[in-house]
Amino acid sequence: MRVEIWSDIACPWCYVGKARFEKALAAFPHRDQVEVVHRSFELDPGRAKGDIQPVITMLTGKYGMSAAQAEAGEDNLGRLAAAEGLDYRTRGRDHGSTFDMHRLLHLAKDKGRQDELLQTLYRANFAEERSVFAEGDERLVELAVAAGLDADDARKVLADPDAYADDVRADEREAARLGATGVPFFVLDRKFGVSGAQPAEVFEQALTQAWGERSPLRLVDQGDAEACGPDGCAVPQR
Repeated sequence: MRVEIWSDIACPWCYVGKARFEKALAAFPHRDQVEVVHRSFELDPGRAKGDIQPVITMLTGKYGMSAAQAEAGEDNLGRLAAAEGLDYRTRGRDHGSTFDMHRLLHLAKDKGRQDELLQTLYRANFAEERSVFAEGDERLVELAVAAGLDADDARKVLADPDAYADDVRADEREAARLGATGVPFFVLDRKFGVSGAQPAEVFEQALTQAWGERSPLRLVDQGDAEACGPDGCAVPQR
């Protein structure tokens, strides 16, 4: 069974939702038969690479809330993150374009390190003091290396604005086609969708239901026909 997760590194609910989903997945009896694929979704796709601002400023401008309301929301997210065993800085974080991070995540997918890089980026953005936006490409290279990627491979991707760009956009178009208007967005076997950072119990139910309703292969019987099997191939007699 395949689970696809659309998310963005700048999304705190994606950070929390990933932890909750993984808690459910760890308890799922068929865990070893579940493939998890992370898909790209930018919350702010039109933001220029150098357009960086404090999170509180972004929240007040984008959602029309007061600074006090934005800070209260961050405090609440900090408590929810802590309940999942996650570190979360409620003050001093910044916000910027995540497009290059998504391009690196596609590189990481090719190298078999996608989940490692995603978790590294989440922790860097939400828990560490250093910015993932303000220090330029070398900060992203450093994080890529921490996740097990080759530094030169990461630099090559970042130096070429077209590298994996189509893959990011294809993920975003697919999210729109599936009806995702926000993230995190979980799709199980392309049959079931779960929107938002649901409690682990909801993910447990979704995994169980999706697994139970997998359709067995239906054969179209056209009578006996030659085929090869473990004992070899039938040899025509005439």
